[in-house]
Amino acid sequence: MTTPIEKEIVGLLQKGDKKAITLLYENYADTLYGVILKVLNNEELAQDALQETFIKVWKKAKSYNADKAKLFTWLYRIAYNTAIDKVRSQTNKDSKEIQIEASNVYKLTSKGLNEDVMDIKTHLRSIDEKYQIVINALFFEGMTQQEASEELDIPLGTIKSRLKIGLRELKKIYNPN
Repeated sequence: MTTPIEKEIVGLLQKGDKKAITLLYENYADTLYGVILKVLNNEELAQDALQETFIKVWKKAKSYNADKAKLFTWLYRIAYNTAIDKVRSQTNKDSKEIQIEASNVYKLTSKGLNEDVMDIKTHLRSIDEKYQIVINALFFEGMTQQEASEELDIPLGTIKSRLKIGLRELKKIYNPN
């Protein structure tokens, strides 16, 4: 059963009234922070994730549908997914730290380069623009699929599909057999 405060918050969200964020924060921040902290186990990251959660809630406010989920369930999903994204982002960041001693960047000779892929940006221009944009964001700008989804305002599933199709199109160029 929907409470009066939930109805008020949903109404304000649908209208784009900033008072909704204040009410959301007052009524749900502690609980959502607890959910996020349990996933991240790091107070600083949890605070960042909570802030990101409220930003996402604000951006997606008009997409909320009370018939599909209760307000708290919707908020919980956004908070939980944001926390999971933070875990993945942190894991990727930790694994990408450069080890200068183990680097072979100074030992690389022209024989070590694959000349077939040096012109990838040229070939990338020959595929449909919607695939170019996704591949460029993921491979040349270093975004995660989630980051690309948010930055390009394209659903995550569409990002994944366009990546798959775009790579298939590039494969046809590089391996026409």
